[in-house]
Formats: sequence, C-alpha cells, structure tokens
Amino acid sequence: MKQVLPAIRLSVVLMLICGIIYPLVTTGVAQLLFSNQANGSLITQGGKTIGSSLLAQEVKSPGLFQPRASNANYDGTASAGSNRAVASEAYIVEMKEKVAQLKQENPGLQQIPADLVTGSGSGLDPDLSPEAAKAQIPRISQATGLGEQELAKIVEEHTQGRQLGIFGEPRVNVTALNLALTAELK
Repeated sequence: MKQVLPAIRLSVVLMLICGIIYPLVTTGVAQLLFSNQANGSLITQGGKTIGSSLLAQEVKSPGLFQPRASNANYDGTASAGSNRAVASEAYIVEMKEKVAQLKQENPGLQQIPADLVTGSGSGLDPDLSPEAAKAQIPRISQATGLGEQELAKIVEEHTQGRQLGIFGEPRVNVTALNLALTAELK
C-alpha cells in the first residue's frame, strides 16, 4: 500500500499535466500566435470553405493547373505513398503511362518536370515546382484563351522562395494558383 498510493497520486498528477493542462496551453498559444495554421490553413471563397493550402485537391479541368499525382486519391484521411521501388517494372510502366498521358494533355511539352509525373511521399503535396506550373501554361492558355505571358505572370506572382532563404525549393501552391486563375477569368 505504501507504494500503490504514491503511484496513483503521481499518475493522476501526470494525467492532469500531460492530458489536460499541456494540451490546453499549447492549443491556446497556437490559437493566439498562429490561428490560421492551427485551424488547418483553410481557404475560403464567398464564405464557403473550399480546401486547405496544406493539401492538394484533385483538378480535372484542362483550364486549370494540375497538382502532383496522388497515391491517396487526394483523400486527406488516406495519406500514402506508393512504396514502389524506382527500379521495379511496375513503376517504370506507370511512369511511361503518366508521361504519355501528360504529353497527350500538353502537346508540345518537351521537358517534363519530375513532379508532374511522380507522386509526393504523402500523396497530398499541395505544391509544384515553378517549372512544373510553367510547363502547363500552353495547355491552359489554349483552354482559357488567356495569353501565355499573362499566365506566366500569375505563376511568378504565386511562386514562393526557399524558406528563410535556404530551406527547401521554390514552389507554387496549386490551389492558390488556380484561385488566382479563376479570378482572372472572371
């Protein structure tokens, strides 16, 4: 009994600290300092939530920028990579099919950025390289009637640099890019 009561008291104290106090404090600090990120970086349009800037969304229209392929079918609850070895026959066949489809959708495309045919590790990456976005400009120009220079300007305006100038690669959020494109079309 001498050891059981202190163990129970310590367990209760730790449950209060770790299970209630700490989560409430961190949630409160996150809401005060980073409320947009703490709430999922949601994108709203016309008072309606249409997605998150942190998750890719499926785009089927030829007049919009296409995101990276998703092994999770763009389902935020099913984050998944393909786990295929790049030297496997199945992966090679899949990449050839994706390249052929991309060339069919984007006639005249010479250089194919890797992120247009490969999926991200999570299957939900919302960003493309600026080169991948620019590679889609001729198709989008043809589908929408907007000039290629105008589309290139929209891509440039939405290109984000490296974080803190050194981390990561330049990137373009596809959802933000498509929202800007849709606004330009109106």
